[in-house]
Amino acid sequence: MARKAAAPKKQKSMEETLWDSANKLRGSVEPSEYKHVVLSLIFLKFVSDTFEERRLELIAEGQENYVDMVEFYTMKNVFYLPEESRWSTIKANAKQTDIALKIDTALSTIEKKNKALKGALPDNYFSRIGLDSSKLAALIDTINNIQTLKDKEQDIVGRVYEYFLSKFALAEGKGKGEFYTPKSIVNLIAEMIEPYKGKIYDPCCGSGGMFVQSVKFVENHKGNTKDISIYGQEQTNTTYKLAKMNLAIRGISANLGDIAADTFSKDLHPDLKADYIIANPPFNLKDWRADNELTDDPRWSGYELPPTRNANYGWILHMLSKLSADGVAGFLLANGALSGDGQEKAIRKKLIENKMVEAIVILPQNMFYTTNISVSVVR
Repeated sequence: MARKAAAPKKQKSMEETLWDSANKLRGSVEPSEYKHVVLSLIFLKFVSDTFEERRLELIAEGQENYVDMVEFYTMKNVFYLPEESRWSTIKANAKQTDIALKIDTALSTIEKKNKALKGALPDNYFSRIGLDSSKLAALIDTINNIQTLKDKEQDIVGRVYEYFLSKFALAEGKGKGEFYTPKSIVNLIAEMIEPYKGKIYDPCCGSGGMFVQSVKFVENHKGNTKDISIYGQEQTNTTYKLAKMNLAIRGISANLGDIAADTFSKDLHPDLKADYIIANPPFNLKDWRADNELTDDPRWSGYELPPTRNANYGWILHMLSKLSADGVAGFLLANGALSGDGQEKAIRKKLIENKMVEAIVILPQNMFYTTNISVSVVR
């Protein structure tokens, strides 16, 4: 009797392979730091691959004399990399005991050579967190096998960030209501508000995924991405850097402010009037202001004071204050916010009376990676 053939072994995805490799850092770095280590290295690999591609293009065009001129790279939205910042240098030195210092030097040099990356890259991060050099070398080997340019439509940084955040969201985001927004939901919001032309704003932009999909919306509908300008703000410093990095590698120009800052206590765009707002504010954020803080803030003008127990209606009124006369906002809201009493009910009633709410789309459960919370898109 013939033997039954064994089922082929399922090949691991890029994200799973990266996770396995990053997980080997356990003991030498906190698990919550994995995603920053991996994304910084992915960034180095990606910008180096695009640099080498452009360099070979110049040589093929007979322009060898210009291969070390920054302008010939920036004109194509490519970052110029000095020798010490190229992935080939990192790979060649991966097994050296000072590899962490070499990575820090590479990142620092890239930032100095490319103005668009100011404030985007980690500062002496690898040396500071004390990585085991042999484990770091193994991670570099894994990332070396990633073909970052194989499919130009693939959102490498976004995919990896999404995967790593999903691994840690339960531990890191517990009590904060912070969940990475799946691409399908971002696409839905973009289709609802149609951000073709004007200023786009996200008051809690995370790693910049909303902006990436907004730009893709314009491209997919044959619009001109030069007709939009992007403004955002992010409170967490490491995420702020990831957002700048995520946008920079796509050639997306954005004003995220000069620092990471809390949107309520330090609004970095106080005079902004946006044509489009797209956001996934932290759900049910507690203690977002003290009882005696922001009580006379002009953002709540004409409405009840948002309660201190959660920031849901603080976010709504903040976004409303940022809209231009003809502006439109599309954002996520926990379904519980649709039925709250007291100040929330009073604000909700006035929003409806003022005809500020055009549509509410209740989404199915289990749309997010790490929570089955039921949410709605509000336009």
